[in-house]
Amino acid sequence: MNWTMADPGMAMAAEIVVTRLTANGHEAFWVGGCIRDELLNRPVHDMDITTSALPEEVLSIFPRCIPTGLQHGTITVLQDKYGFEVTTYRTESTYADHRRPEQVVFVKDVKEDLRRRDFTINAMACGVEGELIDPFYGAKDLDRRLVRCVGDAEERFEEDALRMLRCVRFASTLDFSVAKNTWRGLLRQRDKLAHIAVERVRAELERIVEGPHPWRGLGMLSRSGLLQRGKAPFPWIGSDLAAAAAYVAGIGELESARLRWALLLHALGRSAAEADELLRAWTFPGATRVGVAGVLRVREAWTAALEEVPAGDPAGTDKLRRRWIAAVLTHGQDAACGWLTLLKVLPADSPDELKDFPAVAQTWMSCMTVTGLADLAVGGTELAEALDRRPGPWLGLVLNELLLKVATGDIPNDKQQLLAEVKRMVGHEQL
Repeated sequence: MNWTMADPGMAMAAEIVVTRLTANGHEAFWVGGCIRDELLNRPVHDMDITTSALPEEVLSIFPRCIPTGLQHGTITVLQDKYGFEVTTYRTESTYADHRRPEQVVFVKDVKEDLRRRDFTINAMACGVEGELIDPFYGAKDLDRRLVRCVGDAEERFEEDALRMLRCVRFASTLDFSVAKNTWRGLLRQRDKLAHIAVERVRAELERIVEGPHPWRGLGMLSRSGLLQRGKAPFPWIGSDLAAAAAYVAGIGELESARLRWALLLHALGRSAAEADELLRAWTFPGATRVGVAGVLRVREAWTAALEEVPAGDPAGTDKLRRRWIAAVLTHGQDAACGWLTLLKVLPADSPDELKDFPAVAQTWMSCMTVTGLADLAVGGTELAEALDRRPGPWLGLVLNELLLKVATGDIPNDKQQLLAEVKRMVGHEQL
């Protein structure tokens, strides 16, 4: 096998594993996604191996092994610095909760093993001499850019309901179509998604939204109605998601997953609080939730500023500048920059005088000499001593007021001038 899309070290280590299995009298082949990606000239990130050797035979051949899925015939073989899942040829039957096979039977024919797999493009195997084993014409489906189930689609989706989302994910990330009989099977079995854990569904959804053609996957999810049938709340009907998919056509320009989710939730009309609640229900990590909600909170602060500054107000630009800087200080530069990035790909619906806002706001941010309390030339202890007052909640209010004044350029970030400003505020009973 001449690998051109895999790391040479990984390919060499995998060949050692395959060769050692065959040298011990067993069949062994590379299988699944690595074959698919090599044929598509896509990067190969990992390599799975299928073999006629029983798990205990694999364990006896290789000194460094991890029995990761022993009951299902899978052993992780460690070769050099790489790990390879080596799985015995098997058939499966009686699936629990439309997800996990309850019964696994080891077999001696690789074609029987390939028959249990989800899609034809994943049901190919290849040996060290480059011989392609492709009983279900997966290579032809790659040429036709088609996702098609192995055998009867309804049976494949009933066995493992997560395969329906995998179907959409492969079509989305590879920019493929779905075979008609496979799509019909998905629609007939879509209610089975209710059996799948939210974490599993979220992982597939992440790959769709964060992939190279997210709008394609979102459109398919809209037409299928799959997500409304899952365990996590999904309060948008198909037409809403379809509109959002079209609305975020520029999403492919964004490299940050956080920004893609922020743009999607913005397009679906979610508030920052609603977005945080939904992402929590979908088991997203805290960092993602905070990042997405932060971008949407900057959006809300800016929208409120636009509503409060009267049109034609001569001082309007400076008022907006101050409101923008306050939003940056409150929600952070990352969130503010995120919203500016989204504005560049969203349809222009702002008044003419605001059409250049992203560039102007970036200039306002670059002129800020402070972005956080740590940047101030005076600290809370010094303020309390200067005013001869005990520290308390008032101290945070004063520090944040000073921070805003310095960030907007009202006063320089000088210790003596900051202390003088605080004393002036005391004199005017602002504290």
